[in-house]
Amino acid sequence: MAKKTPLDYAFSALIILLLFFGAAALSSQIIFRSELITLPNLAGKTVEEARTALAAKRTALAVQGTRFDSRIEKGRILSQDPGPNSRIKTKRMVNVILSDGSERLTVPGLEGRSLEFAAQQLKSIGLRRGRVSQIHTPRYAAGRIIAQWPAAGDIAGRNSAVDFLASQGAWEPQYVMPDLIERNAAPALARLKALDFQISEVHYSYYPGLGPGIIIKQFPVHGTRIQKRNQITLEVSK
Repeated sequence: MAKKTPLDYAFSALIILLLFFGAAALSSQIIFRSELITLPNLAGKTVEEARTALAAKRTALAVQGTRFDSRIEKGRILSQDPGPNSRIKTKRMVNVILSDGSERLTVPGLEGRSLEFAAQQLKSIGLRRGRVSQIHTPRYAAGRIIAQWPAAGDIAGRNSAVDFLASQGAWEPQYVMPDLIERNAAPALARLKALDFQISEVHYSYYPGLGPGIIIKQFPVHGTRIQKRNQITLEVSK
């Protein structure tokens, strides 16, 4: 048998070292992989449910706080860090935020206020104007709020609607606008004023074939339903 030279011994040692480090690297990868877990989605779970799910994966849970959110029931998990499907080592802490449910707001008292004021006030505190029903009543001016739901002092969630019953003012009788065309303007105007109708303007203009003082145009037109507060305009020949 040939005698081994120092170079042969060095080469053999190198082979042994390569095999050793290769085996060590392979072993460390296997161990490393065994320590990684995939996190489940914890959103919507209770703290107890989440802790049970994480305990099965040899990791733990820490509650970091709460936040208002109308989508998730109060006390259930709203968000997590690291997120769902993240790959982490075992025994690492998973931080969660719990839902505090919908933010609860106190409904202001708006009876007697205008609908415009109510809409602005509600928007400023996180609520909104809902349905508006209207009735005639002499107790409140037109556009003023008579009642509201929810009532003043009740608790409502953020962005909840507040419904109103509003006044249309005192009930006013309605009349049908008569046909005044080709009538004599003087007695017609006198009659309208005697009945407390509002004459806003009377225009005078020439009209072929008509003498002076004859009504040639009117607004509102014949047949329109009006109230005594509505303005009437006439055009009269001159």
